[in-house]
Amino acid sequence: MSSSSVHTLKWIMRAGYGARAAIYLVVGGLAFKAALWSGQAEGTKGALAELRATPLGVIALWAIGIGLFAYMVWRIVAGIADVEDHGHDAKGITARGGQITTGIIHGIIGLSVIGLAMGGAGTDDSAQDWTQKIMQMPMGRWLIGAAAAVIAGAGIYYAYKGWSGKYKEHLAASDFTTQVDPVLTAGLVIYGALLALVATSIGFAAFNADPGQAGGLGAALTELRGMTYGRLLMGAAGLGLVAFAFYNFVEAAYRVVPKLSSPDVETLAAKLKSVT
Repeated sequence: MSSSSVHTLKWIMRAGYGARAAIYLVVGGLAFKAALWSGQAEGTKGALAELRATPLGVIALWAIGIGLFAYMVWRIVAGIADVEDHGHDAKGITARGGQITTGIIHGIIGLSVIGLAMGGAGTDDSAQDWTQKIMQMPMGRWLIGAAAAVIAGAGIYYAYKGWSGKYKEHLAASDFTTQVDPVLTAGLVIYGALLALVATSIGFAAFNADPGQAGGLGAALTELRGMTYGRLLMGAAGLGLVAFAFYNFVEAAYRVVPKLSSPDVETLAAKLKSVT
């Protein structure tokens, strides 16, 4: 890969992570605000709709939508070219396939965001809408159950990635990344826990053949609001999503990509290991 291609791909990657960060910053900030003032938590679609109503909101939506397309390009190229050195064994092929899949998903979300910026309602139907449509297909309940399992797996992965510190192997070491490391851990763990709640609701919808039980991120936050100490839990979840947004911002600036970064770059994991 030429030096100009490497430089371009790095900026595409940064734009992609920046767009992800912006989305979760809005969702998390609104959830924290709702916890403080007893409001209703918003999922991704509702949060972006609120963003559109703000000054410069349409411009922000265009930036996020384009950034999500950039993230799609980054993940697809990363999966095909294996720039992160996953390899060609079964584990590596699975990881690379996951990169391509998540890239396509973010591209679809990007389309919805652009549609919202253009004045439409976007194409991002609620979890209940998608569940109802899929459940009407042959083997629909099984497909919904499989989707719940995939989302649960993603939640477990994010929580494990944060708790175990695996993400530190892909971040460049600096005074800044060392200082903010606890925030990154909290963001990943809390985001993983929220994905697990989303997966649980979709799993119940599949088991009971009831699309009304399916819920997305907004429903997961609302469920927390209904528990004992609900406002405290939802506020903590909102701050956790803000921390996850911050993690994505840090990824944008400090991510180490084996085939794109200098081999002399010290990772955060290596620096912390040398200290201990």
